Amino acid sequence: MKVVILCGGLGTRLREETEFRPKPMVEVGGRPILWHIMKSYAHYGHREFVLCLGYRGNTIKEYFLNYEAMNNDFSIQLGEKSKIRYHGSHDEQEFTVTLADTGADCMTGGRLGKVQRYIDGDTFLMTYGDGLIDVNIAEVVKFHKSHGRAATVTTVPPISRFGLIDLAENDRVSSFNEKPKTDGWMNAGYFVLDRKVFDYLGGDECIFEREPLERLAHDGQLMAYRHDGFFYAMDTFREYQYLNELWTKNTAPWRVWA
Repeated sequence: MKVVILCGGLGTRLREETEFRPKPMVEVGGRPILWHIMKSYAHYGHREFVLCLGYRGNTIKEYFLNYEAMNNDFSIQLGEKSKIRYHGSHDEQEFTVTLADTGADCMTGGRLGKVQRYIDGDTFLMTYGDGLIDVNIAEVVKFHKSHGRAATVTTVPPISRFGLIDLAENDRVSSFNEKPKTDGWMNAGYFVLDRKVFDYLGGDECIFEREPLERLAHDGQLMAYRHDGFFYAMDTFREYQYLNELWTKNTAPWRVWA
């Protein structure tokens, strides 16, 4: 099953890290966050990826073009009969990565539509290049197949950006809860989609999270998989620091691979 990853956004709220590279290439624990996302999918047997490139997409192309050299020892013969022999192997041997330039200004729905020709199955997976989760992807796929609708979105309880304070009489603070989970469910960006979703897309200006998902919901074709575990999107420098701290302390919940 193909995995489509949207990698084309500007990442303007993380300008400290994205001025010279796309957000999927911002590193967590010395590896691009994109690598972490791909490793999570691969753990559940999904190793065929389609990357929708946009802002500074050449950086991502260069990363994969140089992947063997950067992740292996190698011997190189120089001159007219130049050749390279790699020593050992890395854990990404079976990854197949299609890198598709979907334009610098294209919106999310437009990017998805442009890679339709690279998706050869009836069902595929899709996510964004900036969010980490510890959801069991096999269970999400199983749920999707059980209901027979066109789309499944993984949802998580939202977390308040601010601490919530309960006040008692005389302005006494009776409880304090820093960034608690709040009511409702939010889009975590991990989708399972059938090919019929392409019928809901428009041109470059199509924003997947608006009209396509709204129409799918209206038509009864959108189902939610509820995940009550870890999810974190890297939108700001503070969130970048938090994810790196989790990795450094060896407490990263999304590291489901060995």
